[in-house]
Amino acid sequence: MSTQTEQPAYAPTDLTRPTRAPERAHYDRETVHSILDGACLCHLGFVRDGAPVVLPTLFARVGEQLYLHGSTGSRPLRGAGGPGPGLAVCLTVTHVDGLVLAKSAFHHSINYRSVVVHGTAHQVTEEAEKRAALDALVDQVVPGRSADSRPADRKELAATAVLRLDLAEVSAKVRTGGPVDDAADLALPHWSGVVPVQHGHGTPVPAEGLAADTQLPAYLSELTGPTGP
Repeated sequence: MSTQTEQPAYAPTDLTRPTRAPERAHYDRETVHSILDGACLCHLGFVRDGAPVVLPTLFARVGEQLYLHGSTGSRPLRGAGGPGPGLAVCLTVTHVDGLVLAKSAFHHSINYRSVVVHGTAHQVTEEAEKRAALDALVDQVVPGRSADSRPADRKELAATAVLRLDLAEVSAKVRTGGPVDDAADLALPHWSGVVPVQHGHGTPVPAEGLAADTQLPAYLSELTGPTGP
């Protein structure tokens, strides 16, 4: 998805420099893109009527832009449309990789990979871009699925909102490794270490009424792995 004209890293800003554990911050595109591409759900923060709001929503990365899924009936998404300045947002994506258990409660932690994006979201109104974005959103959830499903008709397209957010002010943050115990606690009789957290897909469950001769698509077999002996 990247191009050779892109810079290798995003420029840090006041918004993307962490005040805690700055050594965990990453700005290179490879790290940022891998974290984004490994998820399909983000949390979108914005201010509505003077109060902060955070909503979970689907997203997809296409090059240096993120596309976000929503409904045209949503007030914040309507606010991002039209000729106005758009909607100021903060978007986050997080993967939990392990539970870090230390000798002391204070030093417990989590191994994680996260991305934070600051910027202004704009509603996509051009039909071709909107359809391409919706295909990308479907494929972000299950790669290959958009080509194996009916595309949105005119009514469905009109009822669906898509926001576009440029990747400009971006940072990633990563924690790896085991607990960092105080030397005075090392002799305590408590177990310490890391409990890995893994994400996986289970065996697909056919929809009620699905024709018995409908074959499981290859892209689902690849996603879920072997389903039987």
